Amino acid sequence: MFDIRRISTSRWWHKKKNLIFFGVFLFLVFVRISKGSIYKDFYYFISKPFWPGQFQKEVILQSIDQESLIKLNLLTKDNKRLRQILSLQESSNNDNISAAVISRKTGSWWRQIILNKGSKDGVETGSVVVGPGGLLGRVKNTSLFTSSVTLITSPESKLGVWVDRIQINGLLVGLGNDYPSLILYSRDADIKVGDFVSSSPASTLLPPNIPIGVVQSIDKPFKSKKMAKISLLAKPHVIDWVQILKVKIK
Repeated sequence: MFDIRRISTSRWWHKKKNLIFFGVFLFLVFVRISKGSIYKDFYYFISKPFWPGQFQKEVILQSIDQESLIKLNLLTKDNKRLRQILSLQESSNNDNISAAVISRKTGSWWRQIILNKGSKDGVETGSVVVGPGGLLGRVKNTSLFTSSVTLITSPESKLGVWVDRIQINGLLVGLGNDYPSLILYSRDADIKVGDFVSSSPASTLLPPNIPIGVVQSIDKPFKSKKMAKISLLAKPHVIDWVQILKVKIK
């Protein structure tokens, strides 16, 4: 009697085990056919209580907005720069020569750029060089195919400039860094941060009214003069194309 029950129980267990194995097999086949979608849906529901809250969502959205803004600013700057380059490339006429910057020495003491136009193109020593933003420097010497430009940031550079708001002349002196110094020979000059500086109408080296920069900071008055740091509008280290003005002031 007990043997019959044991045999019956054993058969039932083997059938149940086979059904379990068959069910697992069918489940695996289904998962395989559905490419794991059922597993993903299952994970979706069991993980939902642990999803990031509203705060994390706001942080992520803010990061996305910041990334988009940075990309937009970069694209805007690139677009503006490319437009300026194209404008310079197309604007050569009888009064100026368009040239590409082929070498830079803008660090430390030596501050000059080398252009791909020389004496064969009509470039002369002393010619004024401008880029997007304003004045860059003057041609120091030329070869047949190239010309070297001394930048206004070079210690060799000393130019007469004009502060339009207070209608006063000054001297712009290169210091070997990115910020030339403006010297005003008047202790009482009412110069302010943000004042616009251009080439002086009285200059013997430059045509008048070429944009140069803005006053970034002002030093304490020294004896009978005031000095200020100038932030240049034209950035020599990022400019690829320039114009060489053929008009020289002698």
